[in-house]
Amino acid sequence: MKKISFLLFALAISTISCKNEKKEAKTDSNIKIAAKENFVVKPEATSVKWTAYKTTEKKGVGGEFTTVNFETKSGISPQEALNNLNFSIPISSLFTNDATNTRDAKIKNSFFGSMLNTEFLKGSISYVDNKCTASITMNGVTHNLPLDINITDERRVTMTGTMNLKDWDALDALAALNKVCFDLHKGADGVSKTWEDVAIEVSTFLRKN
Repeated sequence: MKKISFLLFALAISTISCKNEKKEAKTDSNIKIAAKENFVVKPEATSVKWTAYKTTEKKGVGGEFTTVNFETKSGISPQEALNNLNFSIPISSLFTNDATNTRDAKIKNSFFGSMLNTEFLKGSISYVDNKCTASITMNGVTHNLPLDINITDERRVTMTGTMNLKDWDALDALAALNKVCFDLHKGADGVSKTWEDVAIEVSTFLRKN
């Protein structure tokens, strides 16, 4: 009788042990699955919009770059996915939805055409301690642009900032643009003016892979 009781006790212990091992194995599997869920920036869901200003009344002129190229990079959090993310923007993708079909060519040829290295805008994003900055190379000059950043629960990311063109030695290029747009940039006072500051808005989406 004692032998039977001992065997039943041993069997019960063995059963409990097997169940615990299966539970632990399942938990380990879940951890591994969660670790594989990384955030990745979607280039096809990214827009780079800008607003430049003309006339002394500072009338806004909007446009965008329809193509943005990102390096392949992921992170276990949105911050890690965005931090040290390299990008390049083809100047040829500039678009202003101008009904006359002349504005885009003037900006590409007179503004960007007056700069060095006119094929791409290049740079990288730094996102550390809730501070976001874009290091942008334009006209052969690399300068940091501070950005305000907002990330929603739906993983929609919006970054905004204001470029001052003198920081990229681009005032001669700005003067070249104002020259070809002289009459179009006149306000009610008859003064032709193109402003140095350009508002930037970047919108993107982080998917999980």
